[in-house]
Amino acid sequence: MSDYVEGKSRWFGWGDLDVSFNMDDRAGLLPYLRGELGIDPEKPLFTEPTLEEMTLPEPRIPAAGLDALERVVGRDNISTGRFMRVSHSQGKSYRDILRMRMRRLDHPVDAVVWPRGEDEVAAVLKVAVEHKLAVIPMGGGSSVTGALEPMDTEGFAGVISLDLARMNRLLKLDPTSRTAVVQAGMQGPELEKALNAQGYTLGHFPESFHHSAVGGWIATRSAGRQSTGYGKIEEMVMALRMVTPGGVVSTRRVPHTAAGPSLLHLCMGSEGTLGVITEATLRIRPYPEVFDYHGLLFRDFSAGVSAIREMLQQDIVPACVRLSDRSETALAQAARYTTGSRLKRRLEDLALKALSLRGYSFDGGSFMVLGFEGEAVKIDDLRGQAISLCRKMGGFHLGSSPGRQWYKGRYELAYLRDPLINLGVMVDTLETATTWDNLLHLYGEVRRAIKEAIEEGGGRGIVACHVSHSYREGASLYYFFLAPMEKGKELEQWERVKKRATRAICDYGGTISHHHGVGYEHSLWMTEEVGEEGLRALRALKEALDPQGVMNPGKLLPRGG
Repeated sequence: MSDYVEGKSRWFGWGDLDVSFNMDDRAGLLPYLRGELGIDPEKPLFTEPTLEEMTLPEPRIPAAGLDALERVVGRDNISTGRFMRVSHSQGKSYRDILRMRMRRLDHPVDAVVWPRGEDEVAAVLKVAVEHKLAVIPMGGGSSVTGALEPMDTEGFAGVISLDLARMNRLLKLDPTSRTAVVQAGMQGPELEKALNAQGYTLGHFPESFHHSAVGGWIATRSAGRQSTGYGKIEEMVMALRMVTPGGVVSTRRVPHTAAGPSLLHLCMGSEGTLGVITEATLRIRPYPEVFDYHGLLFRDFSAGVSAIREMLQQDIVPACVRLSDRSETALAQAARYTTGSRLKRRLEDLALKALSLRGYSFDGGSFMVLGFEGEAVKIDDLRGQAISLCRKMGGFHLGSSPGRQWYKGRYELAYLRDPLINLGVMVDTLETATTWDNLLHLYGEVRRAIKEAIEEGGGRGIVACHVSHSYREGASLYYFFLAPMEKGKELEQWERVKKRATRAICDYGGTISHHHGVGYEHSLWMTEEVGEEGLRALRALKEALDPQGVMNPGKLLPRGG
């Protein structure tokens, strides 16, 4: 059976092997972290593992089951090799990457299967039912909620990772209706390349864009950075097809329908627990004529929040608006590029001093990215309205240079996590959303819960946050926190922080997930999110579509569900 070469994926961490976070070009970052956290960059705690160091038991799937799978997809589309099993057994959460550094693979898959079409997906699920195999659908593998790790698989003869990478075609583009029919295995760059070639874009650019697929976006209700203007993925999906163990769920390709409860929305967000999303009809848009990004600085976070609310409620809707709180603004300032001529750095220092004289500071202020995409004539007017409003709300327009820098480096920060974990830093994110009237209160309570949970272990921490994905009614809050690891209790430390933060989210009116999904890590709080009656309905739906429970067991629903 085939075992493909490792390729360019950083299986033990984030992203591609040929991309890394360059500390040398950001000379202020490590001194800042040393001062805030007390870490010693000269004394790394972890090293990156090799495949041989990962303990991996023999595949459990009986020969009859493997033979049946091979008859469906062919010898070259199934693997029980070490690299494929290790790289498909976890996602990219802090918990996942930390355990990789510990050389731990708690729940490995037994085989990886690549179907080439919907008929093969259906046949694989039939084999899974017959041979009692759990099935975990996989798009790009970027989950940060434990959605890809085999859980609650007792009673199964084995687990297969169903990788949709070979179902990655653009099937149809309809310029009249502005829709595209695509296979669910298309990853972000593949999809945009195909659409851009015909003058269109989807407009969906999550941080995981280069390492995630259409099916995964839909299954987790993903949001891209430009979701304020383009919408979340569920607003982009007009119809889909999902193969379940009992048959195919196919929703009609119509703009909207009043024909009962929405099967489309029941499939979206199902995280592979009901079936395998194989195809989607997506709403597409003309490729933007202009990408125009700007930076603004507010004296405080609350003023920036008010400016965003006023914008959205006055129908001044940018493609992207992102507001960092004081901690994130200071961290970003420490991480800014320090390359360039001495004259350039001198001019930057003078500009910062001039700002401070007017009461604005990157150490104590709140930085906003404001981005516009579309036709030049429309963007000029929209940008003028937005910046004028921000100025009235106390914002200082820094020009387009900071916006362009953010846009150029918008995928770089994700690569910072791996080197910080090697240095013994707990570094993770979590997100929520709430209404405007509650946003600042929730912001403060969750921030306090994270800080207290960190300090309980005797350490110092950085808790940063930004507002993004904004709406007329409210916005999301995205937290980024760092602290020295508690040696010997690294996982317990993270679990304590995660539970305290999520408890605060539930207690103070947020949602347990705005766009990361539920997976394993958030499922404990689903009862509070949807209530007992809601859970009963979700369990009944799973029983109807997946009566043998082979689809991604242990995810989305609380244990025992």
